Amino acid sequence: MSESQQKMLNSVKDIQRIETELWNSYWQQYSGFSDWQFWVLAALFVLPLIVLFFAIDKRKALLIGFYGYNVHVFFTYVDAIGANMIKWFYPYKIFPILASSVSLDVSLVPVTYMLVYQFTLNRDKNYYLFLLLLSAVFAFIFKPLLVAIGLFEMDSGTNYFSLFIGYVVVGLIAKWITNLFLYFEKKAHNRNRD
Repeated sequence: MSESQQKMLNSVKDIQRIETELWNSYWQQYSGFSDWQFWVLAALFVLPLIVLFFAIDKRKALLIGFYGYNVHVFFTYVDAIGANMIKWFYPYKIFPILASSVSLDVSLVPVTYMLVYQFTLNRDKNYYLFLLLLSAVFAFIFKPLLVAIGLFEMDSGTNYFSLFIGYVVVGLIAKWITNLFLYFEKKAHNRNRD
């Protein structure tokens, strides 16, 4: 590594260290256990997981869980990229060192998608129609509510329609990856029967 590269890398590390310290300080003063916002985010984290525990179709738990894991992974990527680029911002967090929202990325969004996916499977409904409806609810109702109570901010030209597109894309990717693995499983199963 060249000297100039090492110098620049050290500067990046210093900035990251300062940023982490600032977030920890901010969190303790404005976003910690004594603030109502923390408890709202904690509820958005815990309650969907409790609902999922009771509502998931146990016969299809692996399939629904795999789909939900895909939603979690891709939504976390989208959310982290947008937050790091300051396209949107979370002024309150459960964990101060993460740019994105653990409550949304790990629990609320994946669980909601999982339950809608389960509904479409068990009732033989059109997944894509329900994905559009769910994405619209998240983008045009839920996010404006978060904005109104100060838990979410949009910046850099971001609007609710761009959030809607993000929700749809995450749902499409999760479905298509799940379908691909179902195809692999079916193909292997058919090969074993021959």
